[in-house]
Amino acid sequence: MKLALFAPELFLLMGSLVLFFLTIGKDKARQSRNAVIGIALINVLVCLFSFRAEGNLFYDAYRVDLFSQIFKLMISGGFLAVLLLGRQLKGVSEDVRPEYYLFMLLSTLGLVFLVSSVELLSIFIALELSSFSLYLLVPMRDDRHGLRYQMESAIKYILFGVVATGVMLFGMSYLFGLTGTTYLNQLLPKLHAIATQPAAMIGIAMVMGGFFFKLAVFPFHFWVPDVYEGASNETTAFIASVPKLGAVALLIRVTMLVAPQGQAVVALLTILAVCSMFYGNLIALVQKDIKRMLGFSGIAHAGFVLLGLVTLKDTGYAASMFYIIGYLVMIIACFVVICTVSKEGENVTIDDLSGLHKRAPLLALTLGVSMFALAGIPPFVGFMGKFILLTGALREGHLALVILAALNTAIAIYYYLSVVRITFCADPENRPLVKVDMLTGIVSVVLMVIIIAMGVAPAGIIDLATSAVSAIL
Repeated sequence: MKLALFAPELFLLMGSLVLFFLTIGKDKARQSRNAVIGIALINVLVCLFSFRAEGNLFYDAYRVDLFSQIFKLMISGGFLAVLLLGRQLKGVSEDVRPEYYLFMLLSTLGLVFLVSSVELLSIFIALELSSFSLYLLVPMRDDRHGLRYQMESAIKYILFGVVATGVMLFGMSYLFGLTGTTYLNQLLPKLHAIATQPAAMIGIAMVMGGFFFKLAVFPFHFWVPDVYEGASNETTAFIASVPKLGAVALLIRVTMLVAPQGQAVVALLTILAVCSMFYGNLIALVQKDIKRMLGFSGIAHAGFVLLGLVTLKDTGYAASMFYIIGYLVMIIACFVVICTVSKEGENVTIDDLSGLHKRAPLLALTLGVSMFALAGIPPFVGFMGKFILLTGALREGHLALVILAALNTAIAIYYYLSVVRITFCADPENRPLVKVDMLTGIVSVVLMVIIIAMGVAPAGIIDLATSAVSAIL
């Protein structure tokens, strides 16, 4: 039944309509929060119900398959986790919270549309729906502390986003002019025939630029530190995690357009991966604000994601899928701690975490596990993800890239373990105890279990991702 194929999207559309009506009137913050959490929870169940659904919709512009359903489930799960960790919304005024939840839900809806879109115009529309909702979330942070970083951050975010969109549209016009079609399945054979022509390479590279912006790949990364710092903690948690799933899904689809002849694109991805890793890790070394540090480290992790794409193989794409899913869990675990430690929604510096093992042992353990995982230390998912990516790239002959990536892993260990040192070894001084409610504790434990389980037993997810990628090749 066609309706079952569109079930997650249809449910989110109906949920958006419910939230829209809740924005009408006053004092609807609590009702909006309960409604959006309920919608997110049911949507995860709907995604599970339709997990094995397959078919085409909207004149074959919309493809539902295992590949898209995996990403929809992860996007929905990440959205729910962000809502649970930030349900108090300390950094957003009560009078705009209904609108805040509406825009976050619309952004999630756009991402869900994006991962099933297999036609250039539908990809563009879905990407813009997800992006413009995010642009509106950033300036909704309150200014009770007399700072207005959020306005500057929002302006930078919008301007960089508009430029990235323009670059992507220009690339799409190249691809349409060369092939006469906007459907990815029809673009594939035609681009393979002209894969060595400069115009084809330029068009694909420019289309990738729109998703490099989402993933924060160098040189589309300049918005990251200011937006991470200027947005509220809850908004940053969402921006840092969920949209990157959609970016990776579409980068995989676009990279397939040039496989296996696209050596120019491989060279481009290699250069961007190296630049992203070195830039992100080296600047993260000197950061004092933990959100800025995570922003720069996110740029470095985007470089690691590209390691799977340079192989132009289904196993490499599956490794990138595994890594971005693991990164989603790791970064959300970090923001559970940040949102809880922050008293009134203010930014948290690394020094604010001093003695956290005495002030909130469970949060300290959660932060320690997430930092070890992000650093790539076994037996956590970060180590396994990097190991799979590096071995896959080495198998395809990218020795220099693997060496540079391993060097960056060593650099990253320093600043990640510096946070762990302050958390567990520094004295709390006069900092107060941090209260952890039951739901936050449950979310923390679940995230830690997932981080460890994916690191110890990755085979199931890797096999599932490989099957999903092989089906769309």
